Amino acid sequence: MRRTPPPAALAVGIAAAVMTLQALLLPLFAGPAANVAPRDLPVVVAGPDPAVEAFTSKIESMSPGAFEVTAVADAAAADAAVLDREAYAAFVLSPTGISLHTASAAAPAVANLFNAAAAQLGAGSGIPVTVTDLAPLSPDDPHGGGFAAGFFPLVITSMLAAIALYFAVTGFAARVIGLLAFAALSGAAGATVLQSWLGVVGGDWWPVAGVIALITLAVSATVHGLASVAGPRGIGLGAVLVLLVGNALGAVGAAPELLPQPWGEVGQWLPIGAGATLLRSVAWFGGAGGGAAAWVLASWALIGLALIGVAWLGRKEQAGSEEAEAHEAARQLGATVAA
Repeated sequence: MRRTPPPAALAVGIAAAVMTLQALLLPLFAGPAANVAPRDLPVVVAGPDPAVEAFTSKIESMSPGAFEVTAVADAAAADAAVLDREAYAAFVLSPTGISLHTASAAAPAVANLFNAAAAQLGAGSGIPVTVTDLAPLSPDDPHGGGFAAGFFPLVITSMLAAIALYFAVTGFAARVIGLLAFAALSGAAGATVLQSWLGVVGGDWWPVAGVIALITLAVSATVHGLASVAGPRGIGLGAVLVLLVGNALGAVGAAPELLPQPWGEVGQWLPIGAGATLLRSVAWFGGAGGGAAAWVLASWALIGLALIGVAWLGRKEQAGSEEAEAHEAARQLGATVAA
């Protein structure tokens, strides 16, 4: 017979378990935040070859390892690299000065970093530096804080929907319908609030609504799928994976290249990081640079739905086995009575 530990021992065990979780979460959150710095930020430079070589040496010497500089043919190619999200900024060199082209919608923190670098270059060389924002943030959210803060409610409500459906709804089809309905409704509501009302997201309404729906489906299906195969423990695992780890490494308010590696890259393989990248791409860049993020979100959604199906098939098979055992027991009982 299994013995229940004394209340005091149980209390100490719970305290130790939560303390262990705390010890793991502290470096997960504080570590990346304390080590935010530019690391191999992609930047392009256009201009005469000798000027490009000299400028590249200068900018790399200013912050070794901070920038990954690529030379391009001309100003048009430089702007295309920024708008296609292949680079965070472009420096265009000319006899009259330096022109810095950024895209604050891609990452406000990175745009500010390049603006500071341009000011340092101008002050150090005496060469005039002009700054142009090719993809500015919304005037209603000039620093990008609203965009970053809007992600937390999307994730929380997606988890709540997954948990509510798990406890309140039975049947594979009903649960899938519930998840899809929630995703569609949250996409419409999210786009209306974040774009039409608050003005913190740019772009057209339909693509933005579609991306928000995909983000919420990826989160809710993942948590619900894990719960379906592992019960309440699956909910805890989903919360840790999607919310805690995903939020710490998602770089929603920064950029993956600002986090210590490989954690910045790992965050892009989780729903929050991929969702932020895809929503920025659709809202301000016509979808450019969002293909990989879309595949990541779709994969999480499909895996979650597949787990729900696996759990349903397992329960169906178990129910069939129990029914067969009941029939066999009744047959044997009947045979015994007849004898």
